[in-house]
Amino acid sequence: MRVSEGSRRIHERALRRKGNEVSMKTRIVGTGSCLPETVVTNDDLSKIMDTSDEWISSRTGIKARHLAKEETTASMSIKAAKRAIENAGVAVEEIDLIILGTVSADYVTPSCACEVQAAIGAVNAVAFDINAACSGFMFALNISNAYIQAGLCKTALILGAETLSKVVDWGDRSTCVLFGDGAGAAVVRGDEKYGLLAFDQGSDGTKAEVLACPGRTNNNPLIQTDQRLKFVHMDGQEVYKFAVTTVPASLQKTIQAAGLTPEEIDYFALHQANIRILQSVSKRLHIPEDKFPVSLDHCGNISAASVPILLDEMNRRGLLKTGMKVALSGFGGGLTWASAVIEW
Repeated sequence: MRVSEGSRRIHERALRRKGNEVSMKTRIVGTGSCLPETVVTNDDLSKIMDTSDEWISSRTGIKARHLAKEETTASMSIKAAKRAIENAGVAVEEIDLIILGTVSADYVTPSCACEVQAAIGAVNAVAFDINAACSGFMFALNISNAYIQAGLCKTALILGAETLSKVVDWGDRSTCVLFGDGAGAAVVRGDEKYGLLAFDQGSDGTKAEVLACPGRTNNNPLIQTDQRLKFVHMDGQEVYKFAVTTVPASLQKTIQAAGLTPEEIDYFALHQANIRILQSVSKRLHIPEDKFPVSLDHCGNISAASVPILLDEMNRRGLLKTGMKVALSGFGGGLTWASAVIEW
């Protein structure tokens, strides 16, 4: 079939455009966080349960945590979102995607992401929550990257937010002393030069019970059930063994996929679960501990919020410079894990 001269020229222009297209990366362009006003130290906890600062800090590295009183998962998310948007210097109308990772939303429905959307006036955004426990923010990062790479959005707001104090058993000293409340957020958008270099994520549902929080059970006229509140329960040893083997392997895989070596990474911003896990990852990767910033000493474990809160602290302290290589990793209930290498 003969092709007309006009059609041929259109086809040639299309090929030239395709050849000139620049591969876009997904870049974090702003961060924000929010912690409850009330700080509860280990000494404070020792007054209401059989524990001590030495017992908690020596085993976990945690000295204090923020616990919500008037704050909610949504209210903290909204503040973190506004701070991230301001830090990014974008108009809220530019945001066309909001993804919020949490296991402690205020409602079963509506989603916390929709509450954030309404409060900040992101009228052009589609919003939804995801549940990947402590990996939630990292999963949100990868989903937003997929949207951006597919051309489905240009600017996304991703968050991790938790009010874990309402789902832990304050009579279980081995678990309740670990957790805190808070929210972290980041604005991401396409960039021609800097951004996400590689990503790895996974799940192992066969070990779901080592870190779990039961929800409501069946409740209808056909069955009688106990609807009393149920709390988080955790097999600490199993979680520890999972973290110290899976996280280094995931990081190694991601760093290699980015075409780098661990020594070329400027910082490792990991989920803040336990200082011993951070130290173990440091040793397994043969990387100095000073490349592993810490916020768990004053925040505790805030599940999905810990990575974005740590990033925001690093950002506002001026630690992150343009072009720096940063490895991120989240890991926890599911079991789930996710790692990324970004060029800041």
